Amino acid sequence: MSARTVMVQGTASSVGKSVITAALCRIFRQDGWDVAPFKSQNMALNSFVTPDGAEIGRSQAVQAEAAGVEPTADMNPILLKPEADDRSQVVVMGKPLSTMAARAYYSRREEFWPVITGSLERLRAEHEVVVIEGAGSPAEINLRAMDMVNMRVARHCGFPVLLVGDIDRGGVFAAIVGTLELLEPPEREMVKAFVINRFRGNLSLLTPGLSWLEDRTGIPVAGVIPYYRDIQIAEEDSVSLERRRSMRAETDYLLDVAVIALPHVSNFDDFDPLEQEEGVRLRFVERGDDLGDPDLIVLPGTKSTAADLTHLRTLGLAQEVTDQATDGTPVIGICGGFQMLGETILDPDHVEGQDLQVQGLGLLPVTTTFRSVKSTHQVRGTVVQGRGLLRGAAGLAVSGYEIHMGETRAQRGEAPIRIDERSRKPCREWDGYLSGDGNVLGTYVHGLFHNTDLRRRILQELARRKGVTLRLDTEVVSKEEHYDRLAALVRDSLDMSLIYDLVGLHRE
Repeated sequence: MSARTVMVQGTASSVGKSVITAALCRIFRQDGWDVAPFKSQNMALNSFVTPDGAEIGRSQAVQAEAAGVEPTADMNPILLKPEADDRSQVVVMGKPLSTMAARAYYSRREEFWPVITGSLERLRAEHEVVVIEGAGSPAEINLRAMDMVNMRVARHCGFPVLLVGDIDRGGVFAAIVGTLELLEPPEREMVKAFVINRFRGNLSLLTPGLSWLEDRTGIPVAGVIPYYRDIQIAEEDSVSLERRRSMRAETDYLLDVAVIALPHVSNFDDFDPLEQEEGVRLRFVERGDDLGDPDLIVLPGTKSTAADLTHLRTLGLAQEVTDQATDGTPVIGICGGFQMLGETILDPDHVEGQDLQVQGLGLLPVTTTFRSVKSTHQVRGTVVQGRGLLRGAAGLAVSGYEIHMGETRAQRGEAPIRIDERSRKPCREWDGYLSGDGNVLGTYVHGLFHNTDLRRRILQELARRKGVTLRLDTEVVSKEEHYDRLAALVRDSLDMSLIYDLVGLHRE
C-alpha cells in the first residue's frame, strides 16, 4: 500500500515551509508512523551529503533527521545550486549532471519528471507517511507550465495541500487569498487548509481575521504557529538581512567572529553552533560593512570560489583579510574558503569559468586544482595537530561532510586532520592545512563547528589570547531536543485532528 501524504506549500519563499515540514515529520514519528520527507526540486546552496555520497538539499536532510530516517537522494531527486543569476548546477539523484541556464533546464522538464515521480513512488512504497514540501509559491503564473515542484506534484496523486502564510512580514490575508485567486480551479481544490506562521501577540486579536478568511474561502485555518526564538533548526535559505543586522547589533560579547558573506555562500549553517555559545558574537560581513577588529575571521564555503574571490578583491575585503591575518588575526577557511586561502587556484577544465589560473590570498602554501568530478562524502576523523588555533585539540574526534570539486595539495607541512572514515569506509587520508604559526586553518570538512569539543577548544584558545574567560560549561541542547521542542510547538498550534483527517490516518 502506498504511503499517505500531505503537502506543505507557501504563499512565497521563506514563509516556513521547510521547518513546518520538519515539524510534521517529527510529530508523525512521535505518533508511531514510519515517515519520510520529499521535495522534488530544491534550489539552494545549503546542501548535505547522504551516507552513500549523494548530495541533497540541507532542508531534506534536516527533515529526515526529524523523521528519524536516513536521508536519501529520493527525498530530493533534483537540486539546483545557483552559480550565477542565470545558471545553476543541476544535481540529479545526488550527482551533478551539468550546469544549465534556466531556459535549458526547463526545456528538459519532461525528461526530469519521471525521475521525480520514481523517487516519490519509492518513498511511498517504503514508508507509511510522506510529508512533501513545495517551493516558492504555486501562484507563480509565469512558471505554471514548467512546474515540477508544487501543484503538479500535488495533483500527481491527489495530495492534500496545506498553504502556509507568514504573518510576521504583513499582508498574510492578501497573500493567501491572492494565491488562491491565481490558482486554476483544479489546483484550488487541492488546498485543504491554511497555516498562519510566525505570529506575535495576542491570538484573540487575530481571530476575526481567521473567521473572515474561512468565510471568504470556505477553507479552514488549521492553526496559527507563534514566532519562536529558542528553537534552533538549520535553515535552508541564506541568512536574512534582518538576522544579520541583529547579529551586528549585539554588544554583550567577549569574542567577535566575523564570517565573510560571499555572494554564493553555501552551507552557512556550519556556523550556527557559534551563535549559540554564550559570550560569542557571530556576524556576517557584507558589502559596505566594516570588518572591524574581529577575534576570528571565517571564509565560508561557496559554490563559485573564483568569482567570489574576485568579488572580495573588488570590495577590498581580500586585502583587508590578508592584512589582518598578517597582523595575527586568526583565519579559518572551509571548503571554498580553504581554496581561497591558498596561493593558486587552477581550472584546466573550465569547471568554474574561463580563467585557467586565479591567484589566491596566499595565506596557506597550497594549490587547488578544480576537477569535473565532485567529491561528496560523510567523513569521520581525528585532529592530529595541537598548536596555534588547535592548541590542546590533538586527539579530538571530528565528523562532518565534504562537498567540493577541487583537489588541494600542500606544498609543505602536515594536515591538521586525519580522515579515518569516508562514506562509512575505513581509510587513512589527510585533510586541510594549518599554517606554521597556527593562525590560519583550512579544511574541506563542513560541520567543523558542530563538533562541540573542537569548537570549544578553538574558542578557548581565542579567549586565552584575548585575556578573557568564556563560560563554555553550559550543556549543549541536542538536535533531538530542538526537534521535539518544534514538534511540541506545532502540535499545540495546529488542529492535528484535522491534519490527520486530511492525510487519511487514524491515531490509536
